[in-house]
Amino acid sequence: MKFPQPITVDELVNIIGRPLERSGCYDGPVTGLNEFHSVEVGDVTFVDCDKYYNRVLESPATVIILNKRLDCPYGKELLFSEDPLEDYLAIVKHYKQYEPQLVSIHPSAVIGEGTVLEPHVFVGRNVRIGRNCIIHANVSIYEDTTIGDNVVIHSNTTIGADACYFQKRPDRWIKLDSCGCTVIGNDVEIGCNCCVDKGVSGVTYIGDGTKFDNLVQIGHDTHIGKRVLLGAQSGIAGCTYIDDDCKVWAKACVNKDLYVAKNTVILACSALDRNVPDEGTTLLGVPAVESTKKWREFAYMRKLSILFDDVKELKQKIEGGK
Repeated sequence: MKFPQPITVDELVNIIGRPLERSGCYDGPVTGLNEFHSVEVGDVTFVDCDKYYNRVLESPATVIILNKRLDCPYGKELLFSEDPLEDYLAIVKHYKQYEPQLVSIHPSAVIGEGTVLEPHVFVGRNVRIGRNCIIHANVSIYEDTTIGDNVVIHSNTTIGADACYFQKRPDRWIKLDSCGCTVIGNDVEIGCNCCVDKGVSGVTYIGDGTKFDNLVQIGHDTHIGKRVLLGAQSGIAGCTYIDDDCKVWAKACVNKDLYVAKNTVILACSALDRNVPDEGTTLLGVPAVESTKKWREFAYMRKLSILFDDVKELKQKIEGGK
């Protein structure tokens, strides 16, 4: 999320609303807020987990809110806090406050020439829809969504809802309020009852020419490349990058924070839990592995009963010869 105008670190601390110990000498502009996996120079982010400290300190982020006193890298500002997430959320709430919408199509929405909105379509504030699109009945398009030209979205689909992103506390879950956006390219078709979550603070992106079957779920901050095909009931978790020309068949799922190379095929009912660096790979199984390997495993499993009988017979012969 980019701020409407740059602010100083002093102004940032005022927005948080409580004094914070500081380390560093950055006196330039703070231009936005983002999670560490997608920060840019000028962004503020937070970290409260040991395994991510080094990754965040080495990221492009300019201002870092954290709960551990560490040496400040050159050109950055560290803000030490007992609860970095709460401070991060204070910034989000300052810039993104919930405003109820009492009309179906927000006055700020821009609808392209030739685009058709069927009855009961909801379009939120700051939405842009391109030319010659068909948005079928009961589709909901949340705020800060951009849709390209020649896009078809079928009934009961939701674009740009909040991310499912919560942090566990001893007595409750704390929600990371979503302040990101959703971008859908040209010539995309999305089936019925699909859900595409907006970025928590960045962008959820669907590339040109990609096609969804029904009941597809796309998590926050995920990048789906060009001409990707997603089968019914498939699911892609947050912050994953699916490159161009991939196929994810029915009921397949992909875990978070993964990279899937071009032309990968994930066969039906598979579950992917690792990166796929090589283009043109076909995967099968739970967890998914290269498909020829998995088919061999299936063949071996079918022979287990025969092997068991052979071992049983051999054991009886040995015991009978004693």
